[in-house]
Amino acid sequence: MDAAAQSDSFQIAGVLANRAGAYGLVRAANANIPTALIEHTGYPDRETFDAALIEQIDAWQADLVVLAGFMRILTDGFVEHYNGRLINIHPSLLPKFKGLNTHARALEAGEAEHGCTVHFVCPELDAGAPIVQAATTIRANDSVESLQERIHQLEHRIYPLAVDWYASERLTQHQGLAFLDGEQLPPGGKRFEAGR
Repeated sequence: MDAAAQSDSFQIAGVLANRAGAYGLVRAANANIPTALIEHTGYPDRETFDAALIEQIDAWQADLVVLAGFMRILTDGFVEHYNGRLINIHPSLLPKFKGLNTHARALEAGEAEHGCTVHFVCPELDAGAPIVQAATTIRANDSVESLQERIHQLEHRIYPLAVDWYASERLTQHQGLAFLDGEQLPPGGKRFEAGR
């Protein structure tokens, strides 16, 4: 939300959550951004829940759907409805460590570096085309918490960057591949470097 407040290229159409008390709803309300609470427990199945999400997002006329801390697996129908307009951030250097507990898994595997990836969403979990990645060196004394904190800081740098690229019509998806300025991005996406 801070990035949107400082951006000339995009603004937030609305913030939606499936849990009452989600901090994103509070931040959005404080910034006079429209909010909606659609609790998944009020729906008989994933399809009807996702249909309610689609109805609200489309009412806001959102050009891009940005997932952040939304810990629900979306249906193929939802993903297809927003094909090429749905992005997520994952706390690993995809394709490594899809799913949960990425920081602990990176430490246990003895990785030299760890990071985060912004990617387009496809029906397969954490498998959409990577857009941008940022990495940090894993230190000998790192804990899950210290590594998570550094990755969190990187997420705050690259997520707004990817949204800005999309809003500026520099970022697109074609046939499951990500393109920046008309050039196909490499398999891991663009590597973020400080100062760029």
